[in-house]
Amino acid sequence: MAVVEASNLVREYQMGTETVRALDGASLTLDGGQFVSVVGPSGAGKSTLLHIIGALDVPTSGTIRVDGTDLASLSDDAASEFRRKRVGFIFQFFNLVPTLTAWENVALPRLLDSQSLRASKPRAIELLERVGLGGRTDHRPSELSGGQMQRVAIARSLMMDPKILLADEPTGNLDSKTGADVLELLAEVAHDDPDRLVLMVTHDANAAAVCDRVVTVRDGKIDGGH
Repeated sequence: MAVVEASNLVREYQMGTETVRALDGASLTLDGGQFVSVVGPSGAGKSTLLHIIGALDVPTSGTIRVDGTDLASLSDDAASEFRRKRVGFIFQFFNLVPTLTAWENVALPRLLDSQSLRASKPRAIELLERVGLGGRTDHRPSELSGGQMQRVAIARSLMMDPKILLADEPTGNLDSKTGADVLELLAEVAHDDPDRLVLMVTHDANAAAVCDRVVTVRDGKIDGGH
């Protein structure tokens, strides 16, 4: 089943008197069970595409459906709920809360969904074990390596059992060996669930090479969209 269905996406921004077209008729279909990379030069529209798929932005025109939901039709509150419950985000700089332990960071999405930390702890620890950090559950980010922090971030992204994970340069702040380990983990996460899509924006050709599919964005258009 297609997790992402985008058709003729256009996204324009007004910069002073100039209109900038970040996406220019981009179309894309992506199925679950895949680890997909989005590549292209800076300014090509990669981040804009990721933001629209993650309901962080809306297209100027065109249609975008993710996990069966028409994102362009969502109210602000509905878009916020969609992001919270159905999308997992992974960032280059981890975005962990420094005062929280690893398991508390992983449990945070459920806390934001009005569930208690205590009730969420077993699942958080289970996810940390899943990413190889069962022995680091009570460590704070300052006590973890970069690779371990990214693993915590990946575990956190899975807390709400989303159908899509969006990773923005997830290895950009890691050395090559640690980055390769993180990519292997992301591939496992994608392949373990036939309904889950892991979509990664990267400038790293080596990172893109390990993916099941590579989508190239150039001048706001998509090569290999279908």
